[in-house]
Amino acid sequence: MVRRFVLIFSVFLVLFSCNKTEKKPEKKEVKIVEPEIRFGYKIDDYIVIQDTIKSGESFGTILDRHHVYYPKINQIASSVKEIFDVRRVRAGKPYTILASKDSLETAQVFIYKHDKINATILDFKDSIIKAREYKKPIKIVEKSVSGTIYSSFSQTMDSLKIKPNLTYTIADLYAWTLDFYRLQKGDSFKIMYQEKFIDDTTFAGYGIVKSAVFKHKGQDLYAFRFVADSTLNIPEYYDEKGNMLRSFFLKSPIKFQYRISSRYNLRRKIALYGNKIRPHKGTDFAAKVGTPIIATASGTVIESTRRGGNGKYVKIKHNNTYSTQYLHMKNQAVKKGQYVRQGDVIGYVGMTGNTSGPHVCYRFWKNGRQVDPLSPKVKLPEAKPMDKSIKPKYIKYIEPLKYELDYGRIPVQKPEEINETVATK
Repeated sequence: MVRRFVLIFSVFLVLFSCNKTEKKPEKKEVKIVEPEIRFGYKIDDYIVIQDTIKSGESFGTILDRHHVYYPKINQIASSVKEIFDVRRVRAGKPYTILASKDSLETAQVFIYKHDKINATILDFKDSIIKAREYKKPIKIVEKSVSGTIYSSFSQTMDSLKIKPNLTYTIADLYAWTLDFYRLQKGDSFKIMYQEKFIDDTTFAGYGIVKSAVFKHKGQDLYAFRFVADSTLNIPEYYDEKGNMLRSFFLKSPIKFQYRISSRYNLRRKIALYGNKIRPHKGTDFAAKVGTPIIATASGTVIESTRRGGNGKYVKIKHNNTYSTQYLHMKNQAVKKGQYVRQGDVIGYVGMTGNTSGPHVCYRFWKNGRQVDPLSPKVKLPEAKPMDKSIKPKYIKYIEPLKYELDYGRIPVQKPEEINETVATK
């Protein structure tokens, strides 16, 4: 009887379990974790050491500290010298070491970071030592900035949270056509430029300036970046008519933080000489001691010395017609016989010689006679003009750029159609 009951109960359980809906096992979502790749290496395979070169440290001392010893260090230095001179590592520069994942943690890769974008990678984990340049991918973003002068250009740019690099670029761009000391309160500007970003968010500096306009004394001073000579492939800046902004001579031997304290004057009375009339055959640019003085044109240094009331000075011969001289320097930065390019730093503002305050006295010779380079009567050489055959292409190219500067937006119609529409209203 008991056996019979057990048998019936077992059959009942089997039937019940068969009628019950079977639950399918839940599928677990498998997440595939991609390995982190940096500088072309799978980072998980190494111990990553990040540091900054300290004062007095050399490439050798850094590797020695990470268990790479001098026979190997010398071999690395010799193998990579065509690409990277290990003697030129500088204090303050960041570096990354990829070390082996073992008890020794021996350095296998050394990454020297020149800046936020560029690095040099030395790989010595194998018998063959390799060196290569690395450039981090960057994102270019088009930007614009506009402002009104209330004190000086540099202070206005500071107030707009623009870093000095872009301010200096604009000063260089307009150095031939605009006297930044003579900007007036109420003058305005607009600049179209690029910003570089790493990983979409980290600012990595400025790119090119595409176009700009300064509204000064009722005039619009335009600047457009354009390659007029495809064989040289060197971009220059031109105005709206195709005239090159760059000239043979800069307007000033100091970029823009200066004031003209005394002009060329053949009947000036000088206090240092008892208020007697003594010709002043130069232009004095007053600035702080230590302000860089730049060559207003390319040429060869024919004098770099100290003499009498001139103090420390530099004289440059530009060609058989023109020479310039820069007096009262704190120190010279060039030597006699050295060739300098326009814009190169040749010395620093000082007070040497006969002077009542820090400034550079800028003197200018034409055919052996001192003249006033700021006088409209003195005709100075101009840069090579744009080829006439290129000008129609240039005018068409700058139409949308000029429209964007003037109206703050990119035209949806062709500029010539917009002009026709406006003309008929």
